[in-house]
Amino acid sequence: MLQRSPTVQLPVQVTFRGIPQSDALEQYARKRAEKLQTLFTRIIDCHVALEAPHRHRNTGRHFRVRVELAVPGGEVVVSHAPGDESTNEDAYAAIDETFDRLGRRLEDWVRRQRGDVKRREEPYRQGRVSKLWSYEGYGFIEAPDEGEIYFHRNSVLHDGFDRLKIGSAVRFIGEEGEKGPQASTVVRVD
Repeated sequence: MLQRSPTVQLPVQVTFRGIPQSDALEQYARKRAEKLQTLFTRIIDCHVALEAPHRHRNTGRHFRVRVELAVPGGEVVVSHAPGDESTNEDAYAAIDETFDRLGRRLEDWVRRQRGDVKRREEPYRQGRVSKLWSYEGYGFIEAPDEGEIYFHRNSVLHDGFDRLKIGSAVRFIGEEGEKGPQASTVVRVD
């Protein structure tokens, strides 16, 4: 397979949604994307979407950034959406946060491709969501012979927390937390 030289310019597409195009923001995003080639030289393509979905009455404009990298055999995607973080009010800070996350995710992807990451030997266990506080971002899984196991929104894979309901079947990997058993990884079973 052809190895891209770090001097070859990475094809980067920058899209603006809900905000006027800014040459300065576009160049900043391109510069951050090109730095990714120091982590992996065979990136095929990069698409950056910058958007400001709406203006908040009290805090002003919040920015959302999504970056999709095409790599041999797949893609690596990261998005940074508005939340309680003040960095979302600054487009440059939102871009930095997204590319920092993307860099970590790309490094993980490269390690998995090389076989440097050990697979988890812990088997997934089966359970059902027994309690769910969607607004607060957590719930409990009822597992046979184990009682209730706490889980947080961040432990649900594939952004699946919002699709969970009481009674949803899930697979999970448990661990001992500060206040008892908790699920470190939760996958909804369709």
